[in-house]
Amino acid sequence: MSLLSAGSAILPPVKKRILLLAGGQSGEHEVSLRSARSVLSALPRDQFDVTPVVISPQGRWLAPGDTQRALESGEAQGGGDLVLHRAATAEGYDAVFPLLHGPMGEDGTIQGLLTLAGIPFVGSGVLGSAVSMDKVMTKQVLASAGVPQVAWRLAVRREWQTRPEEVRARAGELGYPLFVKPANLGSSVGISKVNHAGELERALDLAFDLDRRVILEAMTAHKPREVEVGILGNDAPIASPVGELRFDADFYDYETKYTEGRATMHIPAPLPPEVAERVRTLALAAFRALDCAGLARVDFFYVEQTGELFLNEVNTMPGFTTTSMYPKLFEAAGLSYSELVTRLVELALEER
Repeated sequence: MSLLSAGSAILPPVKKRILLLAGGQSGEHEVSLRSARSVLSALPRDQFDVTPVVISPQGRWLAPGDTQRALESGEAQGGGDLVLHRAATAEGYDAVFPLLHGPMGEDGTIQGLLTLAGIPFVGSGVLGSAVSMDKVMTKQVLASAGVPQVAWRLAVRREWQTRPEEVRARAGELGYPLFVKPANLGSSVGISKVNHAGELERALDLAFDLDRRVILEAMTAHKPREVEVGILGNDAPIASPVGELRFDADFYDYETKYTEGRATMHIPAPLPPEVAERVRTLALAAFRALDCAGLARVDFFYVEQTGELFLNEVNTMPGFTTTSMYPKLFEAAGLSYSELVTRLVELALEER
């Protein structure tokens, strides 16, 4: 045995240094902290040396002690400043897991910072993150790719303030009931179902308080089933089995989504095989069209009475607790939670 091979035999494997970012400035701050606790527990300690950093709702990057307290309590408190931005580059992390949901995290902002710093990171790059977060851009890109969607219209805050009759006319073109959605928020925040014209003003005011651009979205002729599929990979992505969300509510709003017992997952979804395969095919097409990478959860409406499928949205950093839909979809495919998060870090290193 050579000295080199002898030395190699006794050296422990070099761990990859991972910076796990959580919290953030969006309304999904608490969801991110729950996701981070799960990922932190699942990343194999014999392969990764993980440093968690919580970003407060005010945008402060918390010091280690404050970060630990935030993860344990679910609430970010304490000081912190931008020094940790510099630490992310100076300390030589091998990759970053930006487990941030919604604006200022899932929308290309943190991805731009990490790209400038030259650090590999889990998930889509600036383009895929930004386009997928913005419902208007998502719809325009997917329309060009031939992915089916429900009819929709765009309204801008300034128009609503100065030419409200034009916005009302667009809603009338779609017909009632319809949905009003902020263009750049997740977790169903700010979404309203509008049953008739008399409810439109309240819904628009709510949405415009949260975003300067708002989507008016037609409803399907029949109440659809909500089905979801996970995507994993970079340039050769794979699709998970299809899952279905069932809930006893008018639509899948924030309260229904995050109140225990209000919604149930069914994996695999009880769908005809040809429908499930079309969901997977369309999800992969959307992932590629939006230039996504690493992971995404793609949500669809399935109208059972007509057989129609409509893409609802693409989430480039979906909820990631052990009971969230995305990891459960891949668990059904035979990939454990720990194996999944490990694979995501590997994909980040491969892509960057």
